[in-house]
Amino acid sequence: MLASVDGHVLPAEEAVIPVTDEGLLRGDGVFEVVRVYRGVPYALDEHLERMARSAGGLRLPVDPALVEREARALLERAGAGWEGYLRIVVTRGGRRVLLLEPPKEAPETLALATVRYAPTRVLDQVKSLSYAANMLVTRLAQEQRADEALLVTPHGRVLEGPRQSFVCSLDGETLVTPPLSDHILDSITRRRVLETGLVTERPISADELPFAQEAFLAATTREVHPVHAIDGVPLAGAPGPLTQRVAEHVRAAIDAAVDAA
Repeated sequence: MLASVDGHVLPAEEAVIPVTDEGLLRGDGVFEVVRVYRGVPYALDEHLERMARSAGGLRLPVDPALVEREARALLERAGAGWEGYLRIVVTRGGRRVLLLEPPKEAPETLALATVRYAPTRVLDQVKSLSYAANMLVTRLAQEQRADEALLVTPHGRVLEGPRQSFVCSLDGETLVTPPLSDHILDSITRRRVLETGLVTERPISADELPFAQEAFLAATTREVHPVHAIDGVPLAGAPGPLTQRVAEHVRAAIDAAVDAA
């Protein structure tokens, strides 16, 4: 794997930052993960815009244009046609770390387990390095023999996955997803899902989950990822027809953007 530290490209295993960096010591920094298709970093401009907004929330100086130049230089070194993930990290210590990661294996469909979680209001719409809670909830879900967590507030409001947006059908005819006003992340893939016109925003109660007919998680790493069970209750035939339609629309949008790049 290749990495870039402050614009210097080198093998990932040789990339280092000072141990005194506040990004390492306190999780004080921001990051993005960009999907790379056939050498093209999909929606890089949207990811950089979100990174700049996150950095602004942390009062962290970031130069998106410089990060973009370093990202494209790193991908050029990787070679045309490379596919995987581009991780971009900016730390409080002033380091710009870019890492090329290979695609990760994942099950075709997911079992979710709800985990109680209260969003930190001061970090609304900030994609920070403070990800210990996000990683922990996945482990808690796996302890319940699920693949991934579905975050639910102490008051019973469904939010999202720890790294993904959540979409479901409660009636078998329409798809819904929680609104941004519920303090969830403005996911890039969630934007593509909403652009299909097949999904609407509305609050979802945990009490409604047992009635779900279909569900999926939406994320950069897996696009539309079908769910086959929530809290042990099976969803028949995952992926369902609504999920498949959204997946096809999202993939078509991605392919069109990559072809045009």
